[in-house]
Amino acid sequence: MKYDLHLHTTASDGRLTPAAVVGLARARGLEVIAITDHDSVSGINEALREAANSPRLTVIPGVEINTDLASGELHVLGYFIDYMDEDLVISLEKIRESRVGRAQKMLGKLHDLGMPIEWQRIQDLARGESICRPHIAQAMLEKGYVATEKEAFDKYIGRSGTAYIGREKIRPVDAVRMIKLAKGIPVLAHPADISDLDNIIIELKEVGLVGLEAYYGQYDNNTVKRMVRLADEHGLLTTGGSDYHHFGDDREVPLGSVDIPEDSISALFQSAGRMEQYKKK
Repeated sequence: MKYDLHLHTTASDGRLTPAAVVGLARARGLEVIAITDHDSVSGINEALREAANSPRLTVIPGVEINTDLASGELHVLGYFIDYMDEDLVISLEKIRESRVGRAQKMLGKLHDLGMPIEWQRIQDLARGESICRPHIAQAMLEKGYVATEKEAFDKYIGRSGTAYIGREKIRPVDAVRMIKLAKGIPVLAHPADISDLDNIIIELKEVGLVGLEAYYGQYDNNTVKRMVRLADEHGLLTTGGSDYHHFGDDREVPLGSVDIPEDSISALFQSAGRMEQYKKK
């Protein structure tokens, strides 16, 4: 496996620094990776600096923007973004600020349920960056309130949990537009479980959606084939990745373990106008 286009770092809810993610990808012989932190681009510079010492490894600047539908969440990946674009940076900062208030309200609910957690500990786990629910789950596990982080989500901070608080709503069309304005390639992340997917794709294509994450780490062969067929029907390119966080549990797909066809990678580079960069691989 040579490619992994869905990786998280300590800039959001990953457990490895951007440099460590690049080092792990290099050690596993990958050729192309993308750093796609939730609502944050602050890990990209570090990743690019580390990759500069690895001429055989290309790092694509990316982001994963969390949005909302009536039926649940929808995530949009952006590839080859101008991660220093002022409008993008400001928009992502606003999203992260909304996460802070949400997390504090969740801690309030957990306190009322007899599970107090210090806000400072959440900040320490987030390392000053995007505060995400896995940080709360990690703190709950440390306190012994749950046996696993999955239990924290299932019982307390997941959408049906007793301490759940919804986020400030961001529409999928707005995320696609944000990525397009930052000169990026918008791709629908792990789409298989999205309700009314065909109509959502049609709506997002109208504002610039380019691809579908068909080769996702947790998909079986039948699901991959279904997503590839859907991408073909809608004229979308396909991408893929592990969605690696370094959580350290047996449910996580290892970095670089997803089989992504080379045609998918070359189509992504071509769409971004980066074929010369790809041909150097």
